[in-house]
Amino acid sequence: MDKKKVVLASPRGFCAGVVRAIDIVNLALDVYGQPIYVRREIVHNKFVVNELRQKGIIFVNELDEVPSGSRVIFSAHGVAPEISAAAIARDLKVIDATCPLVTKVHREAIKYAAMGYAIILIGHSDHDEVIGTLGEAPESIAVLDPEGEVSSLHVPDPTKVAYLTQTTLSLNDTRHIVDKLRERFPQIQSPASEDICYATQNRQSAVLELAQKAELILVVGSANSSNSCRLVEVAQGAGTPAYLVDDIEDIKLPWLKGVNKIGLTAGASAPEGLVERVVGYLNALGFPEVEITGGMVENVQFSLPPELAESLKIPKHNHSN
Repeated sequence: MDKKKVVLASPRGFCAGVVRAIDIVNLALDVYGQPIYVRREIVHNKFVVNELRQKGIIFVNELDEVPSGSRVIFSAHGVAPEISAAAIARDLKVIDATCPLVTKVHREAIKYAAMGYAIILIGHSDHDEVIGTLGEAPESIAVLDPEGEVSSLHVPDPTKVAYLTQTTLSLNDTRHIVDKLRERFPQIQSPASEDICYATQNRQSAVLELAQKAELILVVGSANSSNSCRLVEVAQGAGTPAYLVDDIEDIKLPWLKGVNKIGLTAGASAPEGLVERVVGYLNALGFPEVEITGGMVENVQFSLPPELAESLKIPKHNHSN
């Protein structure tokens, strides 16, 4: 009989954009002191958000909740230009924690719109990242949900069409949609390089590898984390039962019945501490061994936004803004 074990996917968990966004919040608190406001969840993980809240960070849904003249951080998912304009109008001191890979998609939207293209943005219309990108050129962009119908799209000129994608989608879903778009609009322009981010791709590849080895896969992540939800779908698509769990309380014992190898991974916004907690919990339930699969090493690093990098040159004790 096989020994019971936990098989850990690698890479998993935090990506460079998430590390940068969390660093930005912590550094801002160090440099400027309280109050620091953050518009929306800095990253889509409730544990990360709660931990920052305990340090005194104030999360708001909209900028009108931030007193004028205060310091506010924009989340990793990016914002529409109207939000930046509203911040200027309220004299807010903005630190932009938008992931550089999301910023790239924004730039492409602006470029294609300026060239008179109709832009198809593949993504979930209610996701913060898609809302931000759409805001760059609302007259030129049509959002196509991954489950949406390509045949229902209407564009002014079928020879001037480009597509962009939300960075956290599944590669297979997107490939399938892009093929349909090419069929319908043979001259469609694609982004300069794939918009789906390196971390999303790597984590999905690692899950496919995990699905070959494990009888069940647990994905650590919050329900509003797009890339975490996609990891569950990728595993299920490979024929392995998979569940999204925020923490050990979400693990249901009947799932584990008759299972010898449990695969474990985490979305790009889920902290490694949660993965370690799940491993400990599974060890105690009779899965004593841990094996790591996948050997890809990520060494991507993003620089801090200039407005914060400048302030870091100020001696720490000088909080006089």
